[in-house]
Amino acid sequence: MASLDSIQALLKDQRGVPPIEDWHPELSGDIDIVIKADGRWIHEGGEIKRHELVKLFASILRREQDGHYYLVTPVEKWRLQVEEFPLIIVDFEIGAGADSPLIAVKTNVDTWFELGSEHPLCVDTQADSKEPIPSVLTRHGLVAKVNRACFYRLVDLAENEAGAIVLHAGGASFELGSIQ
Repeated sequence: MASLDSIQALLKDQRGVPPIEDWHPELSGDIDIVIKADGRWIHEGGEIKRHELVKLFASILRREQDGHYYLVTPVEKWRLQVEEFPLIIVDFEIGAGADSPLIAVKTNVDTWFELGSEHPLCVDTQADSKEPIPSVLTRHGLVAKVNRACFYRLVDLAENEAGAIVLHAGGASFELGSIQ
């Protein structure tokens, strides 16, 4: 378990986030970028392998009310394709909070978010297989899928409450599934 100070440092010590919520350029068109279900960014058929470049693009990515994803600058707006989720939760740290644990989750582009009311954890299920699809709301309308290893670790932290698997974090409660 990490100290509360170290968790707060993870959340605070991130580079500034571009103010894309203030940028509203006209649509420039479609760009040949696809974010694959496994988190890889593909441009014109080839993978973008420079992690710092992917992080830069992710910092100017948003999902709008129309359900599409866009790379946005003050003067340009390019629509791209996302196969499943634009981000993936790949790790997390736990600290002691006042009423419940503080859990900071890390995305595949090295951004951190504290689970709670601002960044809730949601678990949907696939209709055919009933497989859980856990995700976290991050920012700019983006949702990050929680990878399987992290989800199992979160389930281990949860409690059985009248047959429901409930995780308490950041002053909020999240139902992860049920015991059948």
